[in-house]
Amino acid sequence: MKQPHIDIAELVRRGQAMAQGVGLGGPPGDGALTEVTGVGSNPGQLRMLEFVPDRLPAGAPLVVALHGCTQTAGGYDRGSGWSTLAARLGFALLLPEQRPGNNANRCFNWFEPGDTRREHGEALSIRQMVAYAVAHHRLDPRRVFLTGLSAGGAMASVMLATYPEVFAAGAIIAGLPYGAAHSMPEAFEAMATARPRSGHVWGEAVRRASPHHGPWPRVSVWQGEADGTVRPDNAEEILKQWRDLHGLAGAPQPGKSLGPAHHHRVWRGRDGTPLLEHHAIAGMGHGVPIAPRGGPDALGEAMPYMLDVGIPSTALIAGFFGLGGAAARAGQATGPVISVGRDGGARVAPAAASPAEAAAAPAPQPAAAEAAPRQEAPRAATTAGATEAPPRPEPRRDAPPPPHPEAPPRAGRRFDPGHIIRKALRAAGLLDR
Repeated sequence: MKQPHIDIAELVRRGQAMAQGVGLGGPPGDGALTEVTGVGSNPGQLRMLEFVPDRLPAGAPLVVALHGCTQTAGGYDRGSGWSTLAARLGFALLLPEQRPGNNANRCFNWFEPGDTRREHGEALSIRQMVAYAVAHHRLDPRRVFLTGLSAGGAMASVMLATYPEVFAAGAIIAGLPYGAAHSMPEAFEAMATARPRSGHVWGEAVRRASPHHGPWPRVSVWQGEADGTVRPDNAEEILKQWRDLHGLAGAPQPGKSLGPAHHHRVWRGRDGTPLLEHHAIAGMGHGVPIAPRGGPDALGEAMPYMLDVGIPSTALIAGFFGLGGAAARAGQATGPVISVGRDGGARVAPAAASPAEAAAAPAPQPAAAEAAPRQEAPRAATTAGATEAPPRPEPRRDAPPPPHPEAPPRAGRRFDPGHIIRKALRAAGLLDR
């Protein structure tokens, strides 16, 4: 059957029809979140939702979490467990939310120039929300952190680039590097092909985004290796971008693995501080890795794009941010204490544990992965012109990739944005197969 022609106007029309229903992430304002209105000029017309634990002391940290397409702030919080962890460890949580009027599928517009420049659009709206939360709740402006999934992950890249002085660290989950796209067709192309560039070119895109000259935020990159929505090679492009900014020319060190499907690499500064890390989960598709079945300290809830693969990414990201130590100093840790080890990994121990018990706390054991891990073989990779020892297994390059509704065109075929858009619409249920 001949495929129908789909242009951008048709994409928007179909998306608006879909947006009239309830998003996959749950209803707006779901759970423990409170909406705040009238914050700044809000040129991006975003909603501001927050969670602030009772009796939060002055000087507490702030985490900003950005949802993915079709999700809401409340649904993303429920799936990832961020407000639960905020209550346990004692930090404030800010969840900006996209409106269907801005993007029919509730995606942050990480590819629109009017929303991805400093002092403009959605980027400025998020910055204004951060400034309000820090001032209103008397938070520590030196401990503001950022994370996001998919379009939210790509928007996290935007915020780390346009306001690097605001964020101490960020975590990008199934996202893209800053500057990967400047239009919707380019966004689909970047998702499908990763649009590879040199580290210097990626780094220059960030340097031009603000007057900031460093130090740069620390960054944690997460990616499912079976992701058919955002090509996993995008994680490598993000790593190139931040390696260039941090001047990390050497090979990474192996991090702390939570099982055979979990591969962790760490790049450190001269003082041993993890400046950049990469978590790759073999066999996992597009979403946030969670471990909601870990007993009383479990986090999150399995749902679309919240994948129960036994990897507690929310707790591990909090550990990378250093929030366990912050909560302990504030005397607010009512749940597990998370600390960052020399390997860049997070260790979780009960709040009542002694320092000796916390140091001996075992790593959580992963449950079965979402899908069977692919066969892998070591590689000898080159990054920035230097040959690296294989820090982790890589998928075989001589084997054809598994079919996926959004798989990019094979080598030798002309890239067709319409093809990618049709595939994405089918995957989202917006177009008959």
